[in-house]
Amino acid sequence: MFQFNRFNWIKRKRIFSFLFASILVFSFLFINPNLANAASGGRIGGGSFKAPSTPRSQNYGGYGGGYRGGGIGFPFLLPIFGFGGGGVFGFLILMSIVGVIVNSFKNSSTFSGSNNDSVVVSQSSEPTRISLIQFQIGLLASAKEIQVKLRELASSSSTSTSSGLQRILQDTTLSLLRKPELWVYSNIETGSVPFSSAESTFNRISITERSKLNAELTSNYSGQISSSKDTEFNPGDSDPTNEYIAITILVATKKDLRLSNSANIELITEALRLLGSISSNDLIALEVIWQPEGEGETLREEELIIQYPNLKHL
Repeated sequence: MFQFNRFNWIKRKRIFSFLFASILVFSFLFINPNLANAASGGRIGGGSFKAPSTPRSQNYGGYGGGYRGGGIGFPFLLPIFGFGGGGVFGFLILMSIVGVIVNSFKNSSTFSGSNNDSVVVSQSSEPTRISLIQFQIGLLASAKEIQVKLRELASSSSTSTSSGLQRILQDTTLSLLRKPELWVYSNIETGSVPFSSAESTFNRISITERSKLNAELTSNYSGQISSSKDTEFNPGDSDPTNEYIAITILVATKKDLRLSNSANIELITEALRLLGSISSNDLIALEVIWQPEGEGETLREEELIIQYPNLKHL
């Protein structure tokens, strides 16, 4: 009877988790419809979520299987509802945690029904949790020198090493810190996810931001530099009537960073300083995305707001 009730409890938990995730997916799709792309852009970054591990066998004998414990945690369970930023970023952070919870129920039922006396335990240097940060800023189009700086970083930086990525992050944040008079909009979102789901969550957020570009005219990612020969535009100055430049900095780090999302110059300045101070040892992955990037292209205010609906006016 006890086993039967426990089975029903696990089954109900799975159904609840599935329904909860489904409701969030549908509500997200209706609230945040996919919108048209605005302009071409550029991309720099790289990183690795891999960590060395050495498996070993361990005998627990006599208990009909083992228990895979801990490691889920709930510090950012509901970021979409205001605890770590909303929109796409918060939704994807939440989905990564929901996925870990659902998998934990599957694993617990698998282990409870196992009769093996030994299990494989992985000794790993993986951190328990990873902080994901998305910093977005809308600049006046007169910040062309920042675009030029990003192109220079893309052409000269090593994106296949941690030290190279740290230099890109430091130079990018420093370029922005030197031009506070050009800041018009900002959005800062942070979240914490289990290491096991950090890479997939980072990639989903990256794809979401990259999909806002018509093309990536300037790209240097993990040592791979792509050409823009087959595109309609070439990298260069935008149309003189251009109004804004949008820059997104996406960071995955071992460091526990909780940045305030406020339309406040002082808080944005502090956030940029904290991002720029992340060491190469703590930096796992980095991506810097900007638009427009093509000759003669524009990014007007209405396009900026549509593409980046969570931006706050400073």
